Amino acid sequence: MASTTDIDIKKQIFVKNAHLNNLKHIDVIIPKNKLIVITGVSGSGKSSLAFDTIYAEGQRRYVESLSSYARQFLGKLEKPKVDDIKGLAPSIAIQQKVISSNPRSTVGTSTEIYDYMKLLFARIGKTFSPVSGEEVKKDSVSDVVDFIKASKKDTSFLLTAPYEYDIANFGENLNVLKLAGFTRLEINGNVAGIEDLESFGFTPEKGMQINLVIDRFSYEEDESFLQRLADSIQMAFYEGRGYCALKNIETGKIKEFSNKFELDGIEFLEPNVHFFSFNNPYGACPTCEGYGKVIGIDEDLVIPNKTLSIFEDAVASWKGESMSEWKKD
Repeated sequence: MASTTDIDIKKQIFVKNAHLNNLKHIDVIIPKNKLIVITGVSGSGKSSLAFDTIYAEGQRRYVESLSSYARQFLGKLEKPKVDDIKGLAPSIAIQQKVISSNPRSTVGTSTEIYDYMKLLFARIGKTFSPVSGEEVKKDSVSDVVDFIKASKKDTSFLLTAPYEYDIANFGENLNVLKLAGFTRLEINGNVAGIEDLESFGFTPEKGMQINLVIDRFSYEEDESFLQRLADSIQMAFYEGRGYCALKNIETGKIKEFSNKFELDGIEFLEPNVHFFSFNNPYGACPTCEGYGKVIGIDEDLVIPNKTLSIFEDAVASWKGESMSEWKKD
């Protein structure tokens, strides 16, 4: 046996004086990154060496490296009967057993990787529109602020929200808006004061595009302005039922925003873990209900030879004694 000074712990595992169960004070050098087979007669200590000594010590050392908070849930692991093990890394043991026959069991559920995959897809997965192929996103207050920041300095914007009006009761609509603190509307691209519209007795025509003017501003790198801007954008999304727009006053260009998860006129459901679970109605295939198989009748199996007549035993299931009565009928 080589001395401990000759051991390369990067390439080898050295077990010194293992004496658990049937192990009789043995020393072993095991090369790393290779497939090692431990053989011997029954009761010679194969499992004691592989599982109860090497694996157990690797697991114990890994648990000791965790925080005290994590260790309290794992319990204390006893040190195996061995003087020393060098070159050991965190270990994994795979148990050999007969798994239950469950129609919903898959490789993913058996290895327990399925739960992690569901979280992975739900958290970092992306949704694409089947119409345009573009990624579906919903806008937030931060997205609107970032767009304003990326614009040219001193650019003036008009923040608006679409307004659903009632032609027959437009006067009452204006009064409600005025009581809520709003002062201006944008009608077919032109801004008008609510009080002026009331005094003129303005009545919109069918199809007119009317937006509620939420705010007018030029970007400033100031904390109070940023807070005001965030409040205005939140109000715009609220009043516009999830929609708002920024109009560049100088160029007239309009950038629309929506905090709804939609694109190409389609409102999509946001990804969550239930969508990737075949045990959940949201994620299960509507045809097989998550089983992966469909119970039905295969015509090719019922009538394997379509050149035969019924009396020539064309129906395969009618060939036996018990089912032959159906052929007679």
